[in-house]
Amino acid sequence: MNEPLIEIRNLKKYFKVKNDFFKSNDQYVKAVDDISFNINKGETLGLVGESGCGKSTIGRTITRLYEPTSGEIIFDGNNISNMKEKDLKKYRKDMQIIFQDPFASLNPYMTVCDIINEPLEMFDMSKKDRFDIIYNLLEKVGLNKDDMDRYPGEFSGGQRQRIGIARALSVKPKFILCDEPTSALDVSIQAQVINLLKDLQDEFGLTYLFISHDLSMVNHISHRIGVMYLGKLVEITKSDRLYKNPLHPYTKALLSSIPIADPNLSKKRNREILKGDVPSPINPPSGCRFKTRCKYKIEKCENIEPELRELEEGHSVACHVVS
Repeated sequence: MNEPLIEIRNLKKYFKVKNDFFKSNDQYVKAVDDISFNINKGETLGLVGESGCGKSTIGRTITRLYEPTSGEIIFDGNNISNMKEKDLKKYRKDMQIIFQDPFASLNPYMTVCDIINEPLEMFDMSKKDRFDIIYNLLEKVGLNKDDMDRYPGEFSGGQRQRIGIARALSVKPKFILCDEPTSALDVSIQAQVINLLKDLQDEFGLTYLFISHDLSMVNHISHRIGVMYLGKLVEITKSDRLYKNPLHPYTKALLSSIPIADPNLSKKRNREILKGDVPSPINPPSGCRFKTRCKYKIEKCENIEPELRELEEGHSVACHVVS
């Protein structure tokens, strides 16, 4: 599991903001700002952080739905960062996406068979092979052959997400971007979908980037977890280590926000309460981006941006206070 499938090197993705008439300089939303990490083969890397921190932008840039502003995306040993669309097509087969909203990501006017068949047609598979694959996939995700001629509107949210999973699996990808795949589902269904994803990973040797706000869910499925803040990766390590020994003040605050069912234990816990709002990604603070909300900040945080560095084996953090 230590051989990387995806290597991200100094990746940036900026979005240009339309200027007012009186503003002469271009402005950019720095959604992803100089990030580097690897995703190993057969691994699930979880990515967490507040809304707007750049999690989904990273995933969509890796899969080239967004064009990177700069940096390198190495997929299975090949640099696909600036690859032209005609050359990129063969890599599209190996990179698929499970979208957040199963109600919006499925065409309501297409049958289940047509939805799963669509990517198969794009990669020139024979008609007989396509139908065999569809039959098998429906069974793999907990549906049956009788569902082939039904429409998305006839299914529940959890069933629709299973259809989305089957569509992603249809072309036998190596990597799947799971962009908050359970956030639109009932809590009772979320665990079923997560367990399904884990079973499919074991069976097909899949590699996942799992993006979520649900820290408990991320811990359940991920081998490693990366924490993002305002376009930066501030901490990354194995999931069990992150939950037992978080180092970055922002990570500690996120973990302390996880609800506890027992009210007595909840009262006794020491919570890290963040004050203030997340700064604008158009004009992020100089130095450490978390300094405006961090009670541990020191003078060095004001002007020097902390680098993501390995403090312990397999545990990297970007913080001047932690040593």
